[in-house]
Amino acid sequence: MLNIILFGAPGCGKGTQAARIKEKYNINHISTGEVIRGEISRGTELGKSMQSYIEAGKLAPDSIVIGMIRNYIAEHKDAVGNIFDGFPRTTAQAEEFDRILAEDGLAVNVMIYMDVPEEELVKRILLRGKDSGRADDASEDVIRNRIAVYREQTEIVADHYSKQGKYVAIDGVGTMDEVFDRICAAIDANK
Repeated sequence: MLNIILFGAPGCGKGTQAARIKEKYNINHISTGEVIRGEISRGTELGKSMQSYIEAGKLAPDSIVIGMIRNYIAEHKDAVGNIFDGFPRTTAQAEEFDRILAEDGLAVNVMIYMDVPEEELVKRILLRGKDSGRADDASEDVIRNRIAVYREQTEIVADHYSKQGKYVAIDGVGTMDEVFDRICAAIDANK
């Protein structure tokens, strides 16, 4: 099973590229952000508990996110592979993720980091916010806070996979096709 972590700051294009990767490699895509937003829109207990974190641009608590991922993996054991978009976001999540996968004899094949400068990220998210209507995409202060939280808490996850020889950084600026070609080259080199 091919397990890919697509990694990068909010606005780097993970969701867009994940959809293309899913189609090309015939693998599943799980976006923790989309799962959480879905729970919020349905008004579930998980959604209600997550609403304040999302509105403040903070990360979801590890226990909730790990539980969602554990359930997802259990329900998709026969998949060709998976793209994990927005997970893991902390070293504790990465360590637990490795343990969850190992229980089924699986592992992460590659973590692909989409590197995009901060000013470009802010510009992209504000533009996305005009179309999406997402409150967390409409405020530059919230966007910059999300990027700061990402840098403080999430970038260190790259160290976890770098130590395992599974980390690949690609330039996330360019046309969608240029970025996609870079991602595919990283995947193909790490199957």
